[in-house]
Amino acid sequence: MTAAAVSAALASSASFAGTLDSVKERDSLQCGVSSGVPGYSVPDDKGTWTGLDVDVCRAIAAAVLGDASKVKYIPLTAKERFTALSSGEIDVLSRTTTWTLTRDSQLGINFAGVNYYDGQGFLVKKDLGVSSVKELDGATICIQSGTTTELNTADYFNANGLAHTPVTFDTNDQAATAFDTGRCDAFTTDLSQAFALRSRMGDPNSVVALPEVISKEPLGPSVKQADDQWFNMVKWSLNAMINAEELGVTSENVDDMKANSKNPSIQRLLGGSEGLSKGLGVDDDWAYRIVKQVGNYGESFERNLGASSPLGIDRGINALWNQGGFLYAPPIR
Repeated sequence: MTAAAVSAALASSASFAGTLDSVKERDSLQCGVSSGVPGYSVPDDKGTWTGLDVDVCRAIAAAVLGDASKVKYIPLTAKERFTALSSGEIDVLSRTTTWTLTRDSQLGINFAGVNYYDGQGFLVKKDLGVSSVKELDGATICIQSGTTTELNTADYFNANGLAHTPVTFDTNDQAATAFDTGRCDAFTTDLSQAFALRSRMGDPNSVVALPEVISKEPLGPSVKQADDQWFNMVKWSLNAMINAEELGVTSENVDDMKANSKNPSIQRLLGGSEGLSKGLGVDDDWAYRIVKQVGNYGESFERNLGASSPLGIDRGINALWNQGGFLYAPPIR
């Protein structure tokens, strides 16, 4: 590498450093979210945002600023999200975004973990009379542009010798609405989002999911590269929620656990090991605040996607690793 290239790299790194300090000085977290996906990130009629992705933003704010409400939510389309992150318009992207090689290595961003393991599927109207994606040869398919969904669809249809006509839209909501009004034969996206958007359709019972799941879609928050302290802060905010569920620490019992638990893992999680969080740049009660104000991962899943939500999605592979799922977080120690 030439001296000029080294200088440019160092300048780039410096420009990306210090997000934690910037968030503290601003006293607000700028979080990029979707333009409205039920269960993940959606505002109510009063402008209050809720969802699984929103809770990641709230957890970071609780850890860093002491208050989970100190978040400015910035709705972004799929095309806008990575530019907003790399330009510094947002501090973290928490927007149903799939972790892939090219995104992790070519866009100047780092994925900080997985908060939902998903897969791509297809919705059709029952009266279309098909029971498999392989019966959609020549179909029109409503799809969001600029996504892995668009690429996966092309790959799957090409691999199976099928023709299709993609009808693209800027948002999943637009694509789902177009499908619902008869513009396309099918609608495709990550299955959890498909079920969420089906709930908004005119007659949800007339819409079914085909059995094929054609991709792996590990969804999670991301940050821009060259700021390791901020990367660690976001990563461990999510890990704290997962570890809290595994340890049985909830928003309801966290005060009792902090005061009375003799479990060393719980004490470390809740600030009982002085100086453990020094490298994160926050005080030792950072994870306690996350659980107290936001809840553990299971609580977030239940109210946003699970049986307590309108979506009623089963935990499935998003259960903890010791309960038959994939969810696993490194230990806090």
